[in-house]
Amino acid sequence: MARRGGFPGGMPGNMNNLMKQAQKMQKQMEENQKVLEETEFTATAGGGAVEVTVTGKKEVTRVKLAEEVVDPDDIEMLEDLIMAATNEALRKMETETQAVMSKLTGGLGGGFPF
Repeated sequence: MARRGGFPGGMPGNMNNLMKQAQKMQKQMEENQKVLEETEFTATAGGGAVEVTVTGKKEVTRVKLAEEVVDPDDIEMLEDLIMAATNEALRKMETETQAVMSKLTGGLGGGFPF
């Protein structure tokens, strides 16, 4: 007669270990996310004439302009440089976030519910 109640060979112990590992991974992910949110990422455009800093929360915290780039007759160029520097800073933030999370998940991807 077959035994009732699950897998032979102690699977409940293995399931507990798996749950503990999942909880540990979740805690590490939360800690890493907090660190990333507080980290600043800076990028420049126009040979350093425009510098933009963003946080891991995708918030712009600083914009620095070289005096020579502020030309009232060419506002469009300044707008383009600010946009380019901001986008590059955001790309740096995304790359770092993916690298940190990939280390934690072992490259398995981000499909985990925790």
